[in-house]
Amino acid sequence: MLRRGAAPRVTATPALPRGNFGIPYQAGGPSKWYFPCVDEAQRLREIVLDSLDQEQDANGFARRAYRSRTQFYRVFRAMIEETPVAMRRRLLLERAAWQLSRTQLPVTDIGLDANYGSLEAFTRAFRNAFGVSPSLYRRMGATYTHLHTANGIHHRSGKDDTKGAGLFMDLFDIFSGQESWHTRRLLDLAKTLNGEQLDRPLNNQIRVFPWDGPDRSLRQLLDRMVQTKEAWAAALTGGSAPLFDNAPPEDRTPSAMLARLEKADRAFHSVLTDVRNRSAWEDTFVDALCEPPETFTFGGMFAHVITFNAYRRMVAIDVLRGLGLQVEGVGCPMEYLESLAKA
Repeated sequence: MLRRGAAPRVTATPALPRGNFGIPYQAGGPSKWYFPCVDEAQRLREIVLDSLDQEQDANGFARRAYRSRTQFYRVFRAMIEETPVAMRRRLLLERAAWQLSRTQLPVTDIGLDANYGSLEAFTRAFRNAFGVSPSLYRRMGATYTHLHTANGIHHRSGKDDTKGAGLFMDLFDIFSGQESWHTRRLLDLAKTLNGEQLDRPLNNQIRVFPWDGPDRSLRQLLDRMVQTKEAWAAALTGGSAPLFDNAPPEDRTPSAMLARLEKADRAFHSVLTDVRNRSAWEDTFVDALCEPPETFTFGGMFAHVITFNAYRRMVAIDVLRGLGLQVEGVGCPMEYLESLAKA
């Protein structure tokens, strides 16, 4: 039986594989091995999902799976991409965040419910995971309670409010996909330029944000497009802030910026695809990288990224053409959709 005020049990729905832009796809028809693997993965994850309100150690997990401890850990990590102990600890913290945002339970009781022996231990673990203390998290009114994970298994409130992973493209798929696609194209074109061309001062330098100086060169313009994605990916996943204009020169070549973009995209799209699937654009999250920390909605943050990167993309296209490069299109989202149709 759950404690008073505790959240309902965790649920998880296996997701379809996803492409580079977070768009689900299904490669071919069902194979003979697919369904047994899904069943086994579901069974293994259920062992952990059912353990949140019980005292459970590593040996207990293995016994419930009818495997040795070593075999259970090896198979679980291979199929779930997380150790069972780490997954249970993360889910307990996610449930604690849910209780902080949606119940009036005392913080101490929530910490005990999350299997921490003291308020100090719970506060330390919660701050490491969410970037702020439990009390501040509650006061800031954050409603997004998921921690970053590759397997997509999270604590849920028990309400079936997910849209599911269908074979379709919505506005999120279009806007997120085209933003990444266009930025990659620009960086690929920038590879053909020399250092002088990349660092040549722009004729019309525009200050996009009041906290930034103006974009002074094509290199800085492209770099800041990547940094925007890096900064928000770090805020969403608990990572470190990018170095911004203090990054070393080797990290600011077009090839290096492209590699940085790919890494940031994986984290950014992983979180926002889950938000999309749950229709949770009005949910809020804490950006602990701000000083002091600030709360944003997912929808507002995503619109911010798309808006300002789109502006910089148009400027970059104009600069590239001024340098004599042939740039196809004008940076329109419809060009991305046309590329998918051709592919």
